[in-house]
Amino acid sequence: MTSQTNTAAAAGTWKLGDLTVNRIGFGAMRLTGGRPFDPGEPSDRERSISVLRRAVELGVNHIDTAAFYFSSKRSANELINRALAPYPDDLIITTKVWPGRDPSGAWWWATPEQLRGQVEENLRQLGRDHLDIVNLRIPPSRQNGSIAEHFGALATLRDAGLIRHLGISNATPEHLAEARAIASVVCVQNSYGVGAPGNEQEFLRACGELGVAYVPFFAIAGAGREAGARAAEDEAVLDVARARGVSAAQVRLAWTLRQGPHVLAIPGTGDPAHLVENMAAGAMRLSDDEMARLSPQQDLA
Repeated sequence: MTSQTNTAAAAGTWKLGDLTVNRIGFGAMRLTGGRPFDPGEPSDRERSISVLRRAVELGVNHIDTAAFYFSSKRSANELINRALAPYPDDLIITTKVWPGRDPSGAWWWATPEQLRGQVEENLRQLGRDHLDIVNLRIPPSRQNGSIAEHFGALATLRDAGLIRHLGISNATPEHLAEARAIASVVCVQNSYGVGAPGNEQEFLRACGELGVAYVPFFAIAGAGREAGARAAEDEAVLDVARARGVSAAQVRLAWTLRQGPHVLAIPGTGDPAHLVENMAAGAMRLSDDEMARLSPQQDLA
């Protein structure tokens, strides 16, 4: 039986600009079946809808999605709209643009001028008149390049009232500095979890010093990334999980949330039982000894 402490609110809150969210949110990528990078078979629509509704019941008020999260018969944005509209007043939906997929599933990358069309696509699918937060998802080809034109285009759309707040994803410290010179940035969304490299840990801390939320994706999957949770889990994670009688995924989430009050989690699942487990991780408080075992080279936050 899940107690009231095992909800998204148990991990505390953070402000994304003027929007307060619980630190455990929900990632919509897995709702459609397969993965955006390998769409696979469509999910069970009613089950996905029930997972979204249950997430909100458990205190989730921050959902991460994208128009390019779709499989052959499912769209994450459409599922969110169907499950949750009319939306709760406190529900914050974050989406991302720059990548896109055509109806065949093939990837393409928007020009600055095409970003408005991507924003409007998300608005239509979600049934909103504005987007709460839009992350500029930076392609691998721009890891050492400028994002000024694209981020400037989003800033113009924010000024026009289509977007409330801006963030960046798959970003470097240089990208953050460049973006902040153009407009306010409320979050950085990067791949991060147990075993993350030292430079990403430094970036996480720098975001905290700036008051920018750091939002890890693949926090549960680790090196498995888009493929999901790892087949061969780290022994240290397994040891802590066994000792506590919890899942490895819960340990990874609890570790992630311990990295700082500005760190948010957006675990995704299409499984109702896994959803409850993920939310329960917000109430876990790993000890200093457990943290040292999970990240022996890392100073505690």
